[in-house]
Amino acid sequence: MNLSSNGLPIPFTPELFAPLRSSADLLAPRDPASLRERLHADGYLYLPGLLDRAEVLRLRGRYFSLFPPDLLAPGTDPEDGVFSGRVPEGVPEYGVAGHPAYAFVRSAPFDRFVGNPLLAKLAAQLLDADVEMLPRRILRHFHRGTRRASRAHVDFDYMDQGSPRVVTMWIPVGDCPPETGGLVYLEGSHRLSPEEYAPLRAITDRPGDRRQISHDLELTARTLGRRWRYTDFAAGDVMVHLPRVIHASLDTTTDAMRLSVDARFVRSDDTPDPRWLRPWSADDGA
Repeated sequence: MNLSSNGLPIPFTPELFAPLRSSADLLAPRDPASLRERLHADGYLYLPGLLDRAEVLRLRGRYFSLFPPDLLAPGTDPEDGVFSGRVPEGVPEYGVAGHPAYAFVRSAPFDRFVGNPLLAKLAAQLLDADVEMLPRRILRHFHRGTRRASRAHVDFDYMDQGSPRVVTMWIPVGDCPPETGGLVYLEGSHRLSPEEYAPLRAITDRPGDRRQISHDLELTARTLGRRWRYTDFAAGDVMVHLPRVIHASLDTTTDAMRLSVDARFVRSDDTPDPRWLRPWSADDGA
């Protein structure tokens, strides 16, 4: 595979990449104590097939149906999400008012999707308490040619004004192998102190934002002596991760576009970061 992130190539070698460990075996019958133990051991849970594939693909189709039809390749269905090669004229900047993503995260179909009781039940088992989903739920959409991806980061740097007892659920809305821009997790990185990766923050393509660790995933892996964990995500899979595990995404290089949802849960008796109590907009600065 030819992989990159933010336009920087990263060799797909056993030195730099290893498969994610599946936790599907802990779901049937569900074992909350073992799920919590695995989450804190690995920093993540990879749960293939947790959601209904058809439901996930329906959401994908609903979203891509909101665009002018020439976003999609001729003869393809919105559920396929196949990029035509050009963004239609007149579509506002991604995720701001007027863009389909802005309206979609405020829509009834999106609310029903993220409100799936399976997700809240899982979060409650992992946090061992009653939980609330934070209202700032993010929809991410990438197509080939953007050369833009999530830089290596930890979630807590973006929500450090509230309780650290948070779990993130990342849901690929469609099949998402590495080449489509899947997430990758730096193994064991939730056990690192911020001081151990602080020097990497000086090597950045966004000098004005100190929250990211680095846009250079190869450098990050080699400097910290750890591999990126990856998989071929499929519609219906769910990733759960802790707020201090280092993760990033790869560039989308396939005709199929990357679409995903981020939802975060906190304990009902905790104080959340106030910036996450309003709906997401790509220009909200959080």
